[in-house]
Amino acid sequence: MGMGIELNIILAYAFGLILLYIAGYILLVPIKIIIKLVYNAIIGGILLFLLNLVGSFFNVGIAVNPITALIAGFLGVPGVILMLVVQYFL
Repeated sequence: MGMGIELNIILAYAFGLILLYIAGYILLVPIKIIIKLVYNAIIGGILLFLLNLVGSFFNVGIAVNPITALIAGFLGVPGVILMLVVQYFL
């Protein structure tokens, strides 16, 4: 009955810390994906709005509907460029 810490207790704490790290990592990865999607949606929406605002002077524009909003939201800047390219090829 000494005052030392047993090996079982040390291993239990180490195992608990590893499980806590794994749980934190599992919860953190989806949050990063959601933050990236929200960032792309904001940038894509702003770019779509600015394109329609400035493009009206040059007779260029993309109609804002649910499909174009989703493309601009998920893909961001490349999505808006993709819609412009597709519009001029079709």
